[in-house]
Parts: sequence; structure tokens; C-alpha cells
Amino acid sequence: MTLRGGHIEIKVEPPGPKAREVVGRTEDLLSPSIARFYPLAVESAHGCLVKDVDGNIFIDFNSGLGVLSVGSTPRPVLKAIKDQAERFLHYSYTDFYYRNIVELADKLCEITPGKSEKRVYYGNSGAEAVEAAMKLARYHSKRQRFLAFSGSFHGRTMGAVSLTASKPHQMRGFMPLVPGVTHVPYPYCYRCPFRLEFPECDYYCVDFIEEQVLEKYVPSDEVSAIFFEPIQGEGGYVPAPEGYFKRLEKALKPRGILMVDDEVQSGMGRTGKWFAIEHYGIEPDMVLMAKGIAAGMPLSALVAKKEVMTWGPGSHASTFGGNPVSAAASLATIRMIEEQKLLANASKVGRHISKRFEEMQEKYGIIGDVRGKGLMIGVELVNDRKTKEFGTKHVEKVIDYSWKHGVLIISCGRSTLRIFPPLVIDLDLADEAVDVVETAIAKSAKS
Repeated sequence: MTLRGGHIEIKVEPPGPKAREVVGRTEDLLSPSIARFYPLAVESAHGCLVKDVDGNIFIDFNSGLGVLSVGSTPRPVLKAIKDQAERFLHYSYTDFYYRNIVELADKLCEITPGKSEKRVYYGNSGAEAVEAAMKLARYHSKRQRFLAFSGSFHGRTMGAVSLTASKPHQMRGFMPLVPGVTHVPYPYCYRCPFRLEFPECDYYCVDFIEEQVLEKYVPSDEVSAIFFEPIQGEGGYVPAPEGYFKRLEKALKPRGILMVDDEVQSGMGRTGKWFAIEHYGIEPDMVLMAKGIAAGMPLSALVAKKEVMTWGPGSHASTFGGNPVSAAASLATIRMIEEQKLLANASKVGRHISKRFEEMQEKYGIIGDVRGKGLMIGVELVNDRKTKEFGTKHVEKVIDYSWKHGVLIISCGRSTLRIFPPLVIDLDLADEAVDVVETAIAKSAKS
């Protein structure tokens, strides 16, 4: 089947026989702890198109879970990887020196928000960046506690999952977790935990943190940091309302609480700015990044104000962190974003996609909310707009139909479609994908 634009090609109804074989072997040999959305078995991928082992071609609407920021196998990144791999693959930045991690650190300090002097710590994954930030916050502040948000996702390692609060199964069976974490309500305005309306609420959710948490049972002089996502990822692609983080900063900074900005999913141009927190006008004490930082190579970075990164030699390290091949890939990724004006493209195509879903909202009663920034868009499906009952079955049907008809889309939160294609996507390809998703929504709305 070929649709508008002619990029999608379904030769065999997925999953085809070769995909089923891969899935069977995977279930036999790999950890059952890993959950997958559907049985896609990838053979190759280029740009925004993915080919499975049965020859089906799909439009990538999830960027390999946000990692493929500049699409799959981009030539400038491949060349940088090859050139560096031919020089040397690894030489432990925790013990010795090489140049490209310094060049990358200089660039990361430049593009992260704020004019403060900064320093960089490298790891391999988002969870590693979170763990490093937890340790640094405690080390620098000499305080033990943390604040984090309900609905948040910061990773699955023991420290990171202690901050996470998006799904019960992510921590079931792992207690006790890292002590000293207190979760507070996130400003999920479509489903306000206080049943209030923005802006009439006047940021009561911040007042709640002050009045009901810090002034009642969590001593603020024991809190080292608050960890937050400017736009919650796993929690449902929920952006905080305008002005929220300035209000939060005003409440917490006088108490000496560090602001730790987790941009693992929302950073590296995803929202039309280098980092989502730039939409809110504050300078965090730390910024965490991974996923799209190196176009598919494992790398993460913690960028902190120089005055905060005060730990001494031996305090924290990672043998594979700052791998020179990953650093080369990251520098090439950043250059691609700059030279191809992909921040502007994310804003332009993101607005177009959001507008199309907003138009659908007028036609299909199962679309409760359309939200997000740039190419980080959440479309929340409901059974009833008045009650806002979660439309979990609708989401399952839409995802299943879409991938079987050539669009790779996944969900987040309880019932939200997660729209985050590579930053290189153009309007024609976006429209071809959205056409398929709209057909899926229309079918589910009638069922």
C-alpha cells in the first residue's frame, strides 16, 4: 500500500515472518524486563524512514525514542564517526586527555542557557546523567534530600528511579529506593491535581510546595535540589504553563535549593530551541542531556554552573563516558542542527503538525488535548471530553493501526500519543504520516 507522498510501503502485513522470527529469538534470549510497543524488527533506517526485516518501509514518528535527533545514518555524523574511529576508539577520559571532548564541552557550555561559567561531566545515558547530578547536588550542598515531580521520568537505575514517578511498575519490587525523595504535584493543567484552572489558579501548585511541603514536613535546609522536566516525557508530554518555572525558582532559590533541569528527552533542539527550559526564561544550576545529543551514539552530559561543580578528583567517573567516537558524533550532530537550521525546522513543522491535530480535535471527540512545543507534541485521547476518562483503548488502536499502515508512533502517560519525529522531517513527510494517524483516530472514534 502506498499513500500520499509515496514514502510508506507495506509489502507484508507487519509483523511479517522474518520479524516474527526475530521477536521469538529475542524473547528466548533477552531480558524480559524490557517492554516494547509492537513487534517492529528493524533492518535499516535512513533519514526519517525505517525498513523492517520483511521489506516494509515506515515513517519514523518517534526518532528511535528521541535519540535520532537528526535522522538515521546522517552522512556528516557517519563521516565524523569513521574519521574518529580510524584515529582511536577509546582512551578513558577519566584517566587521560584528548581534544574532542574539550571541544564538545566548550560547545555544550555555549548552547546551554545562561551566561554563567560552566563545567561538563560525561556519561553514557540519561540515567547516568541523573545519577551524577544527584551525587553532585548532595556533594555541593551538603544536604541529603531531593524534590521531584509526580509524573516524572528520570530513568530506571536505583537513584534515577527514586526520582521517577510515572508508572507503578517502574519501581514495583525494588524497594527500598534511595531515601530522601519527596514528590510534589506537576502543573499538568489539563488534569490539574487541584481541580483548578490556569491562569486563575495563580500557580497554586507552587504555593502548595511551599506551604504544604516545605513548611510542614520537609525541612528546606535539608533539600539539595529539585529535579524537573520542562516538558514531562513519559508522564504524557506535558509542558509546564508559561511563567511556572520563574515562579518555582523564586520560591526555591532563596532556600538554597538547586534547580536541576532534565532535558534528556526535550533537549538538543527537540522543542525548537536547544533546550526546552529556554521557553521559560530561567538558568538552571544543572542541565542534563542524552538521547539526541549524538544521533544514536551512547553519550550523556551533565552541564553545571562552575560554582556548583565543586567535587574533587575521584568523586565520580565513568570509564566509557566521553568516548571519543561519541563525542565526534555529537559535534557533528550539533553542526548539522546549526547548518541545516533544524531549530527553525522543528518550530515550523511542529506548528504544522500541532495545527493538524487541533483541527482533528474539532472533528473527533476522542481527542481531549493537543499540547507541546516544536516537535515534542502530545495528543491525549479520552473516552469522554467532559469526564476526561483516559482513552487507553483508543491509544492502543491508533498505535496498532498506524504502525501496520506505515507510521511508527508510540504513547506516553496514561493515554497520550507521543509525536516526536526527527528534526530533519519536512512538511510533506509529516503530512503523509499524520494522514495515517488521522485515519486511525477516525476509525477508533467510530468504534
